[in-house]
Amino acid sequence: MTATGIRARGLGVRVAGDRDVLRAVSLSVAPGSMLVIAGASGSGKTTLLEVLAGVRPPDEGSVTHAGAPPMPRSGGLGFVPQDDIVHRDLPLARTLRYAAELRLPAGTPADEVAAAVRQALDDLGLAAVAGQRVGTLSGGERKRASIAVELLTRPRVLFLDEPTSGLDPATGAALLKLLRGLAHQGTTIVLTTHTPADVLRADLVAFLAPEGRLVYRGAPDGLLKRLGAETIEEAYGAAADAPSIADTPDGPDLRDEEAVAVTDHAGRFSESHPKSLGPLRQWWLLTRRSAEILARNRLSAAVLVGSPVVIIAMFAMLFRPGAFDAAAPDPASTAMICFWIAFGAFFFGLTYGLLQICTELPIVRRERLTVLRLGPYLAAKAAILLPVLVAADALLLGVLRVLHRLPAAGWNVYGSLFVSAVLASAAALALGLLASAAVAEPGQATLMLPLLCFPQVLFSGAFVPVPRMSAAGSGLSWAMTNRWAFEALGSGVGLDALWAHGASPMGPPQLASYGDTFAHPSSRGWLWLAGFTVLFLAAAWAVLARKCRRVAR
Repeated sequence: MTATGIRARGLGVRVAGDRDVLRAVSLSVAPGSMLVIAGASGSGKTTLLEVLAGVRPPDEGSVTHAGAPPMPRSGGLGFVPQDDIVHRDLPLARTLRYAAELRLPAGTPADEVAAAVRQALDDLGLAAVAGQRVGTLSGGERKRASIAVELLTRPRVLFLDEPTSGLDPATGAALLKLLRGLAHQGTTIVLTTHTPADVLRADLVAFLAPEGRLVYRGAPDGLLKRLGAETIEEAYGAAADAPSIADTPDGPDLRDEEAVAVTDHAGRFSESHPKSLGPLRQWWLLTRRSAEILARNRLSAAVLVGSPVVIIAMFAMLFRPGAFDAAAPDPASTAMICFWIAFGAFFFGLTYGLLQICTELPIVRRERLTVLRLGPYLAAKAAILLPVLVAADALLLGVLRVLHRLPAAGWNVYGSLFVSAVLASAAALALGLLASAAVAEPGQATLMLPLLCFPQVLFSGAFVPVPRMSAAGSGLSWAMTNRWAFEALGSGVGLDALWAHGASPMGPPQLASYGDTFAHPSSRGWLWLAGFTVLFLAAAWAVLARKCRRVAR
């Protein structure tokens, strides 16, 4: 592996209001050395790391790796954010295996994939815990596991955002020793830190003051003299009053000793453009990974299977048998049965989708910087959950029919009801994935559940028929998937013919308040539900793409 040097000149980054996050930062890192970026909170350490890694473009200045612009998707660059980028429900070796299959060039033989996983485990001292579930590992082991993911492609340069954060001093020191070992093997290391002891273990220190001013750049032993401090802890306070290096005579012109071996030929990076998996193969890999994650999380699997059973049991207890019997007409109950079937299908899909993305967003963001395609990613989620939803909807209809909560009818009627329920679940699943992509954490997704459910109940047209709604309510009902599922189910079971036209012994129409709600063919509702499914999935893709771009910037 050829080591890579880094050179940055006059880096500047601004945020809203023209506030400087970085200001005229210039430095260079020799190949195979370790740079530690330190400074007080808010001084721009993470921003500088992202700019040096090429995942965020600067507003001013330039960065080169081996004389060429950095290319995060090339395979020669590793980036470890503060959050874990490994799935906690899988054994460590399995999560590394999936990461290797995703990141290594398409067509890499299975034995080479296995060798890359073994090498990464050995390099990080994790071979002894390879079979353990990631969630059971210690904090230090999980940090090393995230680093192991990046080492699978043997990067020339590795960037880490506060890798020792949250670790005890001994574990943090051991991790820094491990990173120094990687540097000695030829990997250029750049990391940020809040830990004073980490500063002393670097080859080169870049110390930032507020507003991203670089106040020191050099060997660790010169930091205290430069800032007039007696300890590293005091240096954090002294940095605020120190002049920027850009303002000193040696300014942005880098000293020769700092630029040693940074002049690697730019063509070196042209070797690292591995062909990634195509969309179909990536979808299949992500589908297998999602299925294994779901199978290994027993609580999630139990909820996935158990919640439809509980809800179906409640539905069976809620309604009396024979509501569709023309000899004992109960039009209100038949309408409510159709509504609750629609809402049950909606609830299944929504709850299945709500926690699918937000729980692994850091992993998605990191993989998106390399090879992940968002289309196959979302399609993999649907491929895992839709079959479960289809089974739940079939069970719901089957149980209600056996218990005489639905009418005796032929396959054409039940085929229509089944299609309506499945499309209602699919639309709700897509809405759940959209909400999961939009929130930042699982707790927020849980809070979204009632906010998404209540409008679907109120404006579905079941409790207050659409013809009886205000103009605003009627307009809003068009955006409710539950309205179209309710109408499609009512049309499929024939509510309009059964009650509205006086077919019962009661004589006069009994669902007159619903107007022509059930007069349209079920296919009308199907088209709306299918359209909402596509719309929500496209919106989920756009939200995820925006979040990933925001990280990249």
